[in-house]
Amino acid sequence: MKDIRKVVIPVAGWGTRSLPTTKNIPKEMLPIYNKPVIQYVVEEAQKANIRDVIFVTNRDKNVIEDHFDYNLQLEAVLERAGKLEKLAEVRKVAEMVNIMSVRQKKQLGFGHAVLSARELVRGDPFAVMVGDDLMFGGVPGIAQVINVAMSEKLPAVGVMEVPWEKVSNYGIIDGEEMSPGVYRVNGMVEKPKREDAPSRLAIVGRYVLTPNIFDYLEKITPGQDGELQLTDAMQKMAADHGMMAVRMAGMRFDAGDWAEFLTANIYFALQDEELRYDLLALLKKFVQFQ
Repeated sequence: MKDIRKVVIPVAGWGTRSLPTTKNIPKEMLPIYNKPVIQYVVEEAQKANIRDVIFVTNRDKNVIEDHFDYNLQLEAVLERAGKLEKLAEVRKVAEMVNIMSVRQKKQLGFGHAVLSARELVRGDPFAVMVGDDLMFGGVPGIAQVINVAMSEKLPAVGVMEVPWEKVSNYGIIDGEEMSPGVYRVNGMVEKPKREDAPSRLAIVGRYVLTPNIFDYLEKITPGQDGELQLTDAMQKMAADHGMMAVRMAGMRFDAGDWAEFLTANIYFALQDEELRYDLLALLKKFVQFQ
């Protein structure tokens, strides 16, 4: 398998879980401490040596692409004010990766979003990252999946164990553990009922796929909601060619879940030594009154 140098990040969704905040602001641009959600995702890709980022977007999401571009007016203001540290910071964001984009003109599901990137992927193996799923730890989340995909020469997905009561929120794999935390995928099902779930191993928004996934995406039929599910295409591809799963190490925050979004803000704010103790004092004071 070739080195993974491209990542597809679908960002065309409406962010309905985060309404009304996302009425006019993309959910991917909501701040986690001092950076938007999407920047953490792109930084994870960058740490895994991925240079080409393909956003699958829509007509209302230009602000995401703009965030990773130069803002010459802002830079001039910062330079005149002598705020050189801030100037370097905003320029660094613009120079992180190469940004490309393609529009998903109809909201036909996650699988359709990935299929929309076919022409930009151009026959290479590639990563897929969900734009509001944040992962942090020693080894970048997507790098963990890449390492297994490269060593096994097979597509791979990242998984984590979830409580039984939450399996219906995820794609769930049926896997055979080949080595600690590494599974050969025997099957997978999208959002099963608890009694139908083959395990608690949930797919958590990190994938390494080969370009033949597009052929499977073109052949699958939409679900009852009219959407194409990536899980359905991967299930068929796994049956034909094999697929691996990696139990991912590190912390995960779903930025579309309010409790996890707010927890992520606190987590990152506590990493700031200048803010940490004031924040802890305020949190303790607040909790005492509850």
